[in-house]
Amino acid sequence: MQVSRMTMKEFAEGLKKTRIALLPLGSTEEHGNHLPLDTDTMQVFHAAKLATAMADFFLCPPINYGYCRSTGEHPGTISISPETLRGLIIDIATSLYKQGIRGLILASGHAGGIHMSAIEESAERILAMFDDIEVAVLCEYHLAIDAVSEGVVETEDDGHAGEIETSRILAINPELVKGSSPEEYPRFEKPFLSRNKRSRWPGGVWGDPSKATPEKGIILYEASAKKLAAIVKELRARLAANEVSSRRGDA
Repeated sequence: MQVSRMTMKEFAEGLKKTRIALLPLGSTEEHGNHLPLDTDTMQVFHAAKLATAMADFFLCPPINYGYCRSTGEHPGTISISPETLRGLIIDIATSLYKQGIRGLILASGHAGGIHMSAIEESAERILAMFDDIEVAVLCEYHLAIDAVSEGVVETEDDGHAGEIETSRILAINPELVKGSSPEEYPRFEKPFLSRNKRSRWPGGVWGDPSKATPEKGIILYEASAKKLAAIVKELRARLAANEVSSRRGDA
């Protein structure tokens, strides 16, 4: 059930089926010279849309901005602060709760460490605000990678705008893939921080886009969607158990 395409009557009817919502969290961020800036958002939203055919939940419109640290100097990256991200999530979660949602999945298509930490912090605050809500936090990109069998992805250290993400965009919007970009791996010198991050990562690619195929993208989406549907079903079971426990407590 895509919230953006529902009427208020349809939303009310949907609450009779489920009280679970998934909020996709993406980014507007460079993905080499060949992939669109909303690559992260496109991936998480498509995987979630596939999952709606496997389990009942409300698919919310995505947040199209995230915190982008390493790519902040690359053309096209539009980053928001972790504080702003936390505020957006908490406000949306509060509104969803008022609408009757009791299970919330925060699914990110952007895998940045500080970005994910901000989402987790938001989830902790939401749990503290509402004692009858269940919250799950995940990176959808990692779900796809963890779920596929060996041999689907050829690049050993593939990450940003490489074989995986290029394959996934080829699978759903091939017209948005503008050729390819050279294979590349960032040269950050941990534990030190770089002032000029683009000098350490000039092309904005982590991996090998040349190995991408739409067939690989389809496999990755199917794996991720199945994992998302399983999480929805587990969340539904947790909510049901909470209701039983609450009734016993009242008795």
